[in-house]
Amino acid sequence: LPWQCFRALCCKGPPPPRPEYDLVCIGLSGSGKTSLLSQLCSESPENIVSTTGFSIKAVPFQNAILNVKELGGADNIRKYWSRYYQGSQGVIFVLDSASSEDDLETARNELHSALQHPQLCTLPFLILANHQDKPAARSVQEV
Repeated sequence: LPWQCFRALCCKGPPPPRPEYDLVCIGLSGSGKTSLLSQLCSESPENIVSTTGFSIKAVPFQNAILNVKELGGADNIRKYWSRYYQGSQGVIFVLDSASSEDDLETARNELHSALQHPQLCTLPFLILANHQDKPAARSVQEV
């Protein structure tokens, strides 16, 4: 009853809870995963340090919250990525579109591996070709 009185006085109740979605963000080291998440969270681009291991950020949007688990992209960490896939509802794969042919091939192999993983193969994937502002950046068709 007190809640109904409050609601009648204010003409509206508390805002409805925003749904939350758990995503995993993967890509090679230096692809821009940390910068992307910092930008989405409106954090300063200063002092960005490459992720070793993993980090989790809550990215708020008007109608939802994305809980993004960013996994480090170094060679010695990538073999452990699959241990962090459980519970994911989507995947962000970030690649450096200005990277070397060798790194692009490595990224391609990691992407194909993720696409075939049983915990990820049915999930939505966002593939972000980052660093488009660099002179050596490849077009989407080239990537």
